[in-house]
Amino acid sequence: MQGVTLPKKRLSIRTDINEVVEKVDVLILCIPAAFLANSLAEIKGDIKNKLIVSAVKGVVPESLQIVGHYLNESWQVPYDQIAVVAGPSHAEEVGMEKLSYLTIACQDQNSAAFIASLFKTSYFRTKISNDIIETEYAAMLKNIYAIAAGIAHGLNYGDNFQSVLMSNAIREMKRYIKNVHKLKRNINNSAYLGDLLVTGYSVFSRNRTFGNFIGIGYSVTAAQAEMNMVAEGYYATKSAKLLGINFKTRTPIIDAVYAILYEGQSPAKTFIKLSKKLNYRVDLNCSRKRISFSKNMRISPT
Repeated sequence: MQGVTLPKKRLSIRTDINEVVEKVDVLILCIPAAFLANSLAEIKGDIKNKLIVSAVKGVVPESLQIVGHYLNESWQVPYDQIAVVAGPSHAEEVGMEKLSYLTIACQDQNSAAFIASLFKTSYFRTKISNDIIETEYAAMLKNIYAIAAGIAHGLNYGDNFQSVLMSNAIREMKRYIKNVHKLKRNINNSAYLGDLLVTGYSVFSRNRTFGNFIGIGYSVTAAQAEMNMVAEGYYATKSAKLLGINFKTRTPIIDAVYAILYEGQSPAKTFIKLSKKLNYRVDLNCSRKRISFSKNMRISPT
């Protein structure tokens, strides 16, 4: 990343993944989900005694599993030894030491606190959570919604529409992860809503950039070639669509992005249909209650 200098004296760079695994107690995974299984397949030793920290934002396509499930079933890593990094923290701003907020989710709160202490700096605030599985799902879904925001921008939809799109996205995310696991959580926390907003609006967002290319008329292949980076949301869209069917969740935004990316549907026509499905409700009880007015009642401007 341009403009960022790494402290070389504090780094020990290796090309042999087995050498790294053998020497560390904490293993941090930053591999795109689409390539995670193949990369870990090179490991010859045992990792179930390691504390695994996942910064992966997606689903392992070979198994349609979030990373936590995949590590537990395929590598026998206990859930209390798996931590998830979440929250609005684009690497570009972290590298420039701009104030960022991170949530470390782990079933073992002592492990979560330990990892949070390792990440904490003067410009990096950390908090802990026990909502590991749903935090991973939220991190996967927000990339899809960021693609939707990018498509809308490429189609010249304005800020008014995109604000409604994002408010519907957080409601859709809430329905989705609630069907995965009913747990008391505040969907407005930074690990959910904060991460969604920064990914949907930031100029650093790869997924929004990818969606913008699609919106202005690029094919999927051309958009990927133009970016020269991995947009996790492209792979996550297919997984989320299939998983959403299993969870019996209503997902109009995910359905629209899937139709465009995988079925070749017109972005313009698909978003016209989507705009009619978005819920824009007045949060009053007027529709459920009869309201009586006196004949002599006057309504004056305030």
